[in-house]
Amino acid sequence: MSTRRALCAWAPLLRRCRTAGASGRGRGIGDGGSLGLVVRDCQRSLATSTLGVREGGGSSEARVWSRASFARSKFASGYTALAPKKLEQIMKIETVIFSPPEEITQIWNDYHIGRGHISAVMGSELYKVFEQRANECPLFVLPLRKGSGFISVVVQAQMPYMLFTALEDYRARGTEASPYFTVTHFTELVPTKSLVLVRGDIVFTSKLSDDEAETLLKTAHSFYINDERYRKVRKFNKDSREFDFKEVLQELNIPLQG
Repeated sequence: MSTRRALCAWAPLLRRCRTAGASGRGRGIGDGGSLGLVVRDCQRSLATSTLGVREGGGSSEARVWSRASFARSKFASGYTALAPKKLEQIMKIETVIFSPPEEITQIWNDYHIGRGHISAVMGSELYKVFEQRANECPLFVLPLRKGSGFISVVVQAQMPYMLFTALEDYRARGTEASPYFTVTHFTELVPTKSLVLVRGDIVFTSKLSDDEAETLLKTAHSFYINDERYRKVRKFNKDSREFDFKEVLQELNIPLQG
């Protein structure tokens, strides 16, 4: 199923995924009348071949990090289209050519600590499974704990990227809604190290903490890699009438707010 066809299935699906709450907390997918507009806006935003990011917050330029000779990374305000980016634009690969995978993993994770970035490392065989499933089922909705409740976050995969956006922003802004969090999977080291390096960039630090972003990344990966959890993702994309958002809440031990 194409991305646009998958989005067409959202309308009946979202109506069924309704939970109550206030100010976006403890609120699930619902709010009937506005959902059709949300779906149509999502369809229009995905009709283009590239994904857009509005970057905000943070300094105008990232710091230069010395370990493993990491390259300078620039952050600009305004609209930036997600374009293919090489690992060598972040890290000088020649400095880790002779390093074992365990050391590269440690370097990569240490590099991102406390910098407004989230890191992970995935084995190449596991990534094959993840990539295949993300391409097959590129959309999902995850709950993210906020205080005593949760918000609903739209997950959109266009490999090697993943975008995470609050559903409330889709309701309020439509195609102008900006991702809170973007993720890139770098595969340059697969041939020599059988590693995929994963980097998450928090676009709005005022709306998403490091811990929350890490939770989103781990949870999204788990729903595509774990066979049982992936059944829910597949149902969301392929058989939306059978999808029940409450099952996702139960899977993550998040109580349904009344």
